[in-house]
Amino acid sequence: MKKYALAAIATLVGFSALISSPVMAKSNEIAVIVKTANANFWQNVNKGAIEAGKDIGGQYNISFQGPQAETAIDEQVNMVNNAVNRGVAGIVLAASDPDALVPAVKGAFERGIPVVMIDSGINSDGKYYQSFLATDNRAAGKLAAEKLLEKNGTKGKVAVMSFTPGAASAIERTGGFVDRIKENADITMVGPFYSQSDMVTALNQTIDVLTSHPDLTAIFGANEPTAVGMARAIKERGYAGKLVAVGFDGNQDLQNFVRDGTLEGIVVQSSYQMGYKGVTAIKDVIDGKTIEKFIDTGVVFVTKDNIDSDEAKGVLY
Repeated sequence: MKKYALAAIATLVGFSALISSPVMAKSNEIAVIVKTANANFWQNVNKGAIEAGKDIGGQYNISFQGPQAETAIDEQVNMVNNAVNRGVAGIVLAASDPDALVPAVKGAFERGIPVVMIDSGINSDGKYYQSFLATDNRAAGKLAAEKLLEKNGTKGKVAVMSFTPGAASAIERTGGFVDRIKENADITMVGPFYSQSDMVTALNQTIDVLTSHPDLTAIFGANEPTAVGMARAIKERGYAGKLVAVGFDGNQDLQNFVRDGTLEGIVVQSSYQMGYKGVTAIKDVIDGKTIEKFIDTGVVFVTKDNIDSDEAKGVLY
């Protein structure tokens, strides 16, 4: 028992030292590893990270990578392990799975490599990483529900189109939305359905929902590819303007669907800020500065009325 107690104390002491003392970086690389490199949301993270690299002095090489799909969890785990083996200065990570990435992040911790989580965290009880920068996804899901209810009212049938089951952001975002909708006893819930963050899957799922539930009054698409697929199905099937549709994230396709009225609005995260603040947080840890354990990067609800405002332009991509 004494052996395990001493090991636990050593871990806590090491963790405390890592966040309060300068870290001796073994290279000049800060690795930004996201869920997939193939979505505009994550490319916007990259833009923020690159800009931060310039603003902190340009002494760090900001690398960027992600699997072909958000479901390629083993591939992402390998990317983190490879970054650790390279001895990078720090890692900015959006975890595709909250459990599968724990050993890899722990490996970074044990090598003295600071890790800042963005968007989606890991189930480690706050250990092994220095800060978590993200949207408060439960609050954002609740906001989406409230905006939907403003137009739909407290009666009807609402469908929920989610993305990757098991991902922390999907659990919290969809959960916040569903919990708020369920406060209305006269609303019938349909779903949630999971697109695996694939636009074509979301499109086909939405067509099935529209066909099976002709009395549907409202629908929510919980991330970028899901919301795009959902909106395309709504438009193709002639439902634009006939039901209340709210999306999530803010690429050009979604902006166009807001402008033409297919979507009532979109809840937009600041993915750029996740990348920017993720890199600056790593630099602060390396310099021995104290940083907050959780940093909310915020959301904006974008509609046809405010889409050209400075506030909206600051988060759209």
